[in-house]
Amino acid sequence: MKFKILLGTALAISLLVSAQTMAADYAIDIKGQHASVNFKASHLGYSYIIGRFNDFSGKFNHDSAKPADSSVNVTIQAKSLDTNHAERDKHLRSADFFEVDKYPVIAFESTSFKDGKLAGNLSLRGVTKPVTLNVTQIGEGDDPWGGYRSGFEGEVNLKAADFGFPGWVGDVAVTLQVEGVRQ
Repeated sequence: MKFKILLGTALAISLLVSAQTMAADYAIDIKGQHASVNFKASHLGYSYIIGRFNDFSGKFNHDSAKPADSSVNVTIQAKSLDTNHAERDKHLRSADFFEVDKYPVIAFESTSFKDGKLAGNLSLRGVTKPVTLNVTQIGEGDDPWGGYRSGFEGEVNLKAADFGFPGWVGDVAVTLQVEGVRQ
């Protein structure tokens, strides 16, 4: 009898441990504000404009044992652009820049992940281009509410002209911090 209990306990523990290392789907934690999409762009070569997008959603699939099998999808509402300056934001949302009435969504869909490089297609202003983000896992584990979380940060430099922005804008540094809740 003791052997059966011990065997059952060992089996349950091994299933629990293996479940935590298997691929899992995660929803980006927007409700808890444990995610952000930020950007930095040159302002006439004299300083930088720092901004963010306040409305976005996404999901990812991740397995720490097989990171190459990971996938990511993120959708950003372009009109949620925020540089902490209402008039500038209005101008950036106009046809001169993001043209949010015509192109309300910015989307990223991954195509591969290898050695900390997340490749995928970025759709912005009606243009879809391949981009590669440098990604680092911050950590993963149980949270205090009975869930399981995994967090990452990523960065990419985009050439604004590639997406139809004025050539003088130059490069735009985009950084993301993402914490996902396992589903």
